[in-house]
Amino acid sequence: MNFAAIKRRDVANGPGVRVSLFVSGCRHRCPGCFNPEAWDFGYGQPFTRETEDAVLAALAPDFVKGLSLLGGEPFDPDNQPTLAPFLGRVREAYPDKTVWCYTGYLLAPDLRPGGRAWTGHTDAMLRAIDVLVDGPFVLAEKDLSLRFRGSRNQRILRVADSLAADSPVLWTGE
Repeated sequence: MNFAAIKRRDVANGPGVRVSLFVSGCRHRCPGCFNPEAWDFGYGQPFTRETEDAVLAALAPDFVKGLSLLGGEPFDPDNQPTLAPFLGRVREAYPDKTVWCYTGYLLAPDLRPGGRAWTGHTDAMLRAIDVLVDGPFVLAEKDLSLRFRGSRNQRILRVADSLAADSPVLWTGE
């Protein structure tokens, strides 16, 4: 897997100061995407163990609230084998920090067993993620007044609660 960028101090992609990892590779190709160069799976640099260590070190300061995963597409089946164990490392090192993930897939049905993006790594990723911003960016639904999302169709979901309820549970800003 490649990554397009790492922002060590980001305040736009989740609450508080966060470290944001932009992975490469996306098959959605949403018109109006803010990051079309990251559609290419070969864009950027290889995501190595050294890169993982650098992200973990960037998460260390107390003022950093957590990690945000963006893309590209973190839940693309080609990216999941790398991200699932990495998220395990993040959770082990920083159990009190939050993990946000942005995906063009829908939690259900796409990321559930049998869904179009579900793999043997999906459930491990979902267990490591606190908040999922799901749904493709839709240019006709673009709304600059929205907090932490680009279009009105996208939802901000509490992952564990949504999975337990087998129904979407929205994040309310806590």
